[in-house]
Amino acid sequence: MPVFAYGNFITVAVNFIILAFIIFMMVKQMNRLRKEAPPAPAPAPAPTPEDVLLLREIRDSLRK
Repeated sequence: MPVFAYGNFITVAVNFIILAFIIFMMVKQMNRLRKEAPPAPAPAPAPTPEDVLLLREIRDSLRK
């Protein structure tokens, strides 16, 4: 007569639930720490190169 070992099944199920809860909490904390990192400040705009300034002056003088 086959016997179903429900005690062993309950032990494995409880261990799985505990392990799943621990992994869930670890992932939740990692996501929270990742969100709390301050955003990097926006880089300052690069100064306009001298050749571009010269070309703008030429363009403006041709328009006049």
